[in-house]
Amino acid sequence: MTQPLIGVTTYLEPAAWGVWKLPAALVPAAYPAMVHRCGGLAVLLPPDPDPGAARSVVARLDGLIVAGGADVEPVRYGAEPDARTGPPARDRDGWEVALIEAALDSGTPLLGICRGMQLLNVALGGTLVQHLDGHTGGPGVFGSHRVTPVPGTRYGSLAPAPVEVPTYHHQSVDRLAPPLTASAYADDGTVEAVELPGAGWVLGVQWHPEVSDDLTVTRGLLDAAAGRT
Repeated sequence: MTQPLIGVTTYLEPAAWGVWKLPAALVPAAYPAMVHRCGGLAVLLPPDPDPGAARSVVARLDGLIVAGGADVEPVRYGAEPDARTGPPARDRDGWEVALIEAALDSGTPLLGICRGMQLLNVALGGTLVQHLDGHTGGPGVFGSHRVTPVPGTRYGSLAPAPVEVPTYHHQSVDRLAPPLTASAYADDGTVEAVELPGAGWVLGVQWHPEVSDDLTVTRGLLDAAAGRT
């Protein structure tokens, strides 16, 4: 069987390595490693200056991961920036929304992780809480907490019992986009997973499976993507 080709979004940041200090397209290595561990091939997708290219890109993929990272710009969901919201990443926002829309239109399996879940919610008409305490372990340190699946959902079928997950976010779903269903919650009521009901495979998780030994959601994506190869 052909290995599924999974696109993983990246972001543009100044970076230093060896004698070089240059703008770079970055994503933590744990993301492609997670794809490899589940039997897929990973291709990295830096923001394209032309969001219209997203449909051509997605047409070449068997699945898409929208990775974590910077806060979604509040203007995208009609809000004023909170003082604690990070600086905008407009090129990334525009590119990843275009990728999400292309994946939804083409039925390409889609997994949104942390920011990726939030952007999926925004792209479909939802809003975000701009600051939330207690879902990190401190600056640069992952926290951990329990998430409880909603029975009868796609995520609930993948993980039928509560699990401890690695978490690092200060924003979360506020108003859930009308097409989406919440499929897991933290103990404090924070929406921790969302999905799009129907035949396609679309799931967003608020936690970071790439730094976990639990590959449940990634295997779910790869299984769905394998059906397209």
